[in-house]
Amino acid sequence: MSIEPRAKLQLVRPAIERTQPYVPAETVEVLARRSGRPVDQLVKLDANENLYGPSPRVRAVLGEYAHYHIYPDPDQVETRAAVAQYLGVPMEHVLMGAGSDELIHLLTVVYLDPGDEVIDFTPSFAMYPIYSGMMNARMVEVPRDAAFQLDPEAGLRAVTERTKLIFVANPNNPTGTGTPRAAILRLLESGRIVVVDEAYAEFASHTMVHDVRDYENLVVLRSFSKWAGLAGLRAGCVVAQESVLQYLWKVKSPFNFNTAAGLAVRAALADVAYLHDCVRRVVAERERLAAALREFDFLRVYPSEGNFLYVEVTRGSAHALRERLVEQGISVRHFGGPPRIVQGLRITVGKPEHTDALVAALRALQW
Repeated sequence: MSIEPRAKLQLVRPAIERTQPYVPAETVEVLARRSGRPVDQLVKLDANENLYGPSPRVRAVLGEYAHYHIYPDPDQVETRAAVAQYLGVPMEHVLMGAGSDELIHLLTVVYLDPGDEVIDFTPSFAMYPIYSGMMNARMVEVPRDAAFQLDPEAGLRAVTERTKLIFVANPNNPTGTGTPRAAILRLLESGRIVVVDEAYAEFASHTMVHDVRDYENLVVLRSFSKWAGLAGLRAGCVVAQESVLQYLWKVKSPFNFNTAAGLAVRAALADVAYLHDCVRRVVAERERLAAALREFDFLRVYPSEGNFLYVEVTRGSAHALRERLVEQGISVRHFGGPPRIVQGLRITVGKPEHTDALVAALRALQW
């Protein structure tokens, strides 16, 4: 006799079914195909990468190391010590991760049960709602003002008994907006975990890492992707009191921070003078790029404390403008949502020749 096929089992969690994945910038290979240009002729200004690249010491140490067949140190001792010295905090307050992304994920795993709430000052980094949503938490969006500044009082009014995490990207991604220290201190009065994501701190005016010793509910994330040019190696750290880190140590995978990343971070921190010189060049070029873009009457340039600029396209479609630039071998970042930033473009600050190429392309468009 025939057997009726069983109904398909629904095994995937509903929260994962609902998750919309992060849409990254296009790879150079894709851009080369789309523009019809070789990779070495592209100007890639779409992912906030450091176009000066890492310290030369990084390339040397990665090539010389002979023990990649051995698992990395699960306690990350050497790298944590070097990072702690660089940041001026106790080593016990530092834990390394595979970029800030992994650390954001771990924080949501530690703190969020289904139905818990997360406050996000929007628009901001897309991974906050993605990881929180995976935990079936509710995102409470507190809109930023017309200049993309956050209002700490509005954030405090949004706090309920289910609020667990408050995310503050400082400087904000994708707008580059800085948040004053006083505003973050005000949010800390909520008693909830305030996560200050400082992926672009080296390009900005201040950091909260030294406040960690005074606030048990302050968590600071730092990245080596931007200022240190290690985006391809995935290296970041979380700075917090041990009362917080003890739970992150529990949930992280044993070997989450790989050997190559550790070698690269330590080599980078042994060459801080080189990296800080690159940072100074980027900050100076940020101002030159901003001034050049203000000359175009169809662009509104916003202040930035990151290694990028956010500009609003005031005439025509931002998406169409980005596509026209790709045809000329220049890629900037366009976001399909939320609606607040659909008419915006995020432009990485590169070297002077990259600024010149972008400005020349915009002039040639006669937009």
